[in-house]
Amino acid sequence: MRRSLARVDAVLVQAVIAGALSFAHLHDLAAAAGQHGWKAWAYPISVDLLMVAAWRRLRSGHATTAGWCWFVIALAASLGANVATAGLLDLDDVPAWLRILVAGWPAVAFLGGTLLAHSPSTAAPDEPDENTAELPAAADPAPDPTPEPARPAAPAPALPAAPAVPAALVEHARKVADAHRARTGTPIDTDTLRTRLGVPPALADQIAAQLT
Repeated sequence: MRRSLARVDAVLVQAVIAGALSFAHLHDLAAAAGQHGWKAWAYPISVDLLMVAAWRRLRSGHATTAGWCWFVIALAASLGANVATAGLLDLDDVPAWLRILVAGWPAVAFLGGTLLAHSPSTAAPDEPDENTAELPAAADPAPDPTPEPARPAAPAPALPAAPAVPAALVEHARKVADAHRARTGTPIDTDTLRTRLGVPPALADQIAAQLT
């Protein structure tokens, strides 16, 4: 456990030292190329963010060509600043081509970040393997020339018998029908009878048939 912690601590310390040195070199180069104030500090952040975005795209396993392209561009910008500020370049007299590169870097970084962020990251559907290609369906067996004996038709299910109407209900329905005729002068219809009695339509039909 202690060895693992010591190894992790050493890696973190090394990463912090390397990042700080690279950050300072990029800042110094940008300042020497005419980018002063907060702009000189924004350049190393832009380079590191582009490198991180490209590395995440490589780790995702999708669009690795674009990821490698922008990772190499960001690494070249960081490595170039480290080498340029190591005494190989006079920071008091930066050449014009380097000033042009430094001035054009924001547009390049913006383009790379946009392409990495908005390029499709969904994996393409897997193509079928030649070794696991779908086998052709087996041919249907030849039909048997012997005809099958005809099966007897299943008997139709018997319909349930209609429930018998109680005599008391029929008598009550007759009184309702007589009252309706006396009041309106017309015989009562089935719907009105069903509503007055509060019975289902089938039972109302049976009662109406007994009243006629």
